[in-house]
Formats: sequence, structure tokens, C-alpha cells
Amino acid sequence: MSIDKDTVGKIARLARIRVTEEDKEKLSAELTNILTMIEELNAVDTTGVEPMTSVVQVKMHQRDDVVTDGGIPDKILANAPEKAAGFFVVPKVVE
Repeated sequence: MSIDKDTVGKIARLARIRVTEEDKEKLSAELTNILTMIEELNAVDTTGVEPMTSVVQVKMHQRDDVVTDGGIPDKILANAPEKAAGFFVVPKVVE
């Protein structure tokens, strides 16, 4: 896949980045090289290869999912300017 100067200009405009005409040429070549490398990587057969998050096998430590706070709705609602049926009352924003 090849990226031309016009496409670089569109990308720059969408990203709100000012790019000079001479930089568009360089960026066009660099982006084309990046996409070519990605196409080469897509050609690699990865069937049977398990996805990895790291190059070493590490088991992530997971803590127990325990509720450590809560059960105090009256204290929480005490700060509310308006409440009803145990809930905060907020202004309607959609009609």
C-alpha cells in the first residue's frame, strides 16, 4: 500500500497537525514503509501461536474481589441537594 502526499495532507488535517509540503514527501515515504512492514508481518503464519502480553511467562497477581466500602446510602445521600427513593435527583438533560 502506498500513501501519497494528498493522503498525508488529509491525515494531518484530521489530526490537526500543520505539515509543510516538503515534510509531506518525507512522511509519505515513512508511512508507506510502515504499511509495507505491517503487510510483511501479516504474511507470517501464526496459527497455533498463543497470544502473549510479555516475552516472559508471568502470572498476573489478582486480588480477591471483595467489597470494602458501601452499605451507607444514607450517609452518601446526606450530601445530595435533592434525593428521592434512595437515589440522587438530577436535572433532566434530554427531552
